[in-house]
Amino acid sequence: MSPRLRTALYGTVAALAIGAGVLQFQTAPTNFIAPAHAQSAQTGQIGALPSFADVVERVRPAVVSVKVTRAATSEQMSFRDIPGMDEGDRGMMERFMRRFGEQGDPRFGQGERRGGPGRGAPRAVAQGSGFFISADGYVVTNNHVVEGATEADLVIDGGRTVKAKVVGTDPRTDLALLKVEGTNFPFVRFAAQAPRVGDWVLAVGNPFGLGGTVTAGIVSARGRDIGSGPYDDFLQIDAAVNRGNSGGPTFNAAGEVIGVNTAIYSPSGGNVGIAFAIPSETTQTVIAALRDTGTVSRGWIGVQIQPVTEEIAESLRLARPEGALIASVQSGSPAARAELRPSDVITAVDGQPVKDARDLSRRIGTAHPGATVKLTVQRDGAERSVNLTLGQLPNERQASARGDQPSDQRGDQSSGPQVPRLGLTLQPAGRGGKFGGSGEGLVVTEVDPSGPAAARGVREGDVIIDVAGRAVASTRDVHEALAAARAQGRRSALIRLRSGDGQRFIAIPLNAG
Repeated sequence: MSPRLRTALYGTVAALAIGAGVLQFQTAPTNFIAPAHAQSAQTGQIGALPSFADVVERVRPAVVSVKVTRAATSEQMSFRDIPGMDEGDRGMMERFMRRFGEQGDPRFGQGERRGGPGRGAPRAVAQGSGFFISADGYVVTNNHVVEGATEADLVIDGGRTVKAKVVGTDPRTDLALLKVEGTNFPFVRFAAQAPRVGDWVLAVGNPFGLGGTVTAGIVSARGRDIGSGPYDDFLQIDAAVNRGNSGGPTFNAAGEVIGVNTAIYSPSGGNVGIAFAIPSETTQTVIAALRDTGTVSRGWIGVQIQPVTEEIAESLRLARPEGALIASVQSGSPAARAELRPSDVITAVDGQPVKDARDLSRRIGTAHPGATVKLTVQRDGAERSVNLTLGQLPNERQASARGDQPSDQRGDQSSGPQVPRLGLTLQPAGRGGKFGGSGEGLVVTEVDPSGPAAARGVREGDVIIDVAGRAVASTRDVHEALAAARAQGRRSALIRLRSGDGQRFIAIPLNAG
């Protein structure tokens, strides 16, 4: 079975991160774990490897094991759902977990069952890692380690168990902040500089309940998007990390935190040398907000966006396939008040280029509500500047970087006017029948599976709103819009679709219709 990306695993991963500034907590300097002057790894001699013993001595006391007990479900009771694991492997893992305790993601069938006849309902024990960032007891870990809990047990250096209160969590970045009562806790600082690909790193954590485990590797990539959310910007490392490392730190050679463990890439849940960490730059911003208010407020402009492909760039007369294409604008949103429109492409924020739709999501999401930003927008082949005041991201709504995602809406096979070379049969929206809908645009009633529209994800029930910037209400309108785009020398035409509750653009080659 091909490898699967496992994100948010209890006890998966070591990490690194992009360093930013150091959080200014009130701490006792005598307990700060000073960066070690580690032996240089850049010796240029075969066999002249560095020793990490000095830095490990300094940072390991600040790393803790985190344990949370919650009600278990049937999915948490076995290893049956782990891909690639045969019966012998399952038996071995279950015996191992019964001995050492479990730290796994209940969504993937891991969890230690406790209870039984006469002992109450079964409970699942989730274990992960964390680390002190101040002498007065603030601890960073993953949200998925403490999700749903108000308290957690921490096993600190020396084996002592203490209670910690959950100060706040942020599911979107998978971070959480805990607080232990007391003073003089050993702590570590975040790195002031971003790591480079190839830098040595150390992961310290609690894999499989074996607290205080240290592994070493290098930064193998930066800026990874693993599909876990609109703010993905992970560091990738090759240090050995496993279940139980989630929420733990990865250090640079000076003993500074460069990331927080959050996910691994693995066929069976074990280490294969690819791990992902939340960069310290993201971590510091989120943790500072959780410490101040217990929540994270994010900027919001109220648009649905998607990537700019080469075909879309050509149809919009853009020089390069960069930026974020606006597919729809929410009524009453900051974007609507700033008169942004579908088919606008946002290419820069405050003068800094926008690489793609996900880059825009991260930039807006990390900005403060109420801040004013200057957007550079491409519209009808011309560049313009738009000043916009950010709103606050409401509830679970996000400025999501949706791609060309086909709608799940289905219809019957009723026929209608055809656009043969596009491979579509259309009828006016609102005519009735199973397609129904509003009176705007044309409903797709049939799709030729070998046609160019099908290849771009168009499905029955989708509604064509406009073609090459022209609203359409009949197949004649479609043909005329395509002909006009062709007369302008364009090789493809942009078609705006409504799929379910969302909107998106596709680019159709003009030699197809």
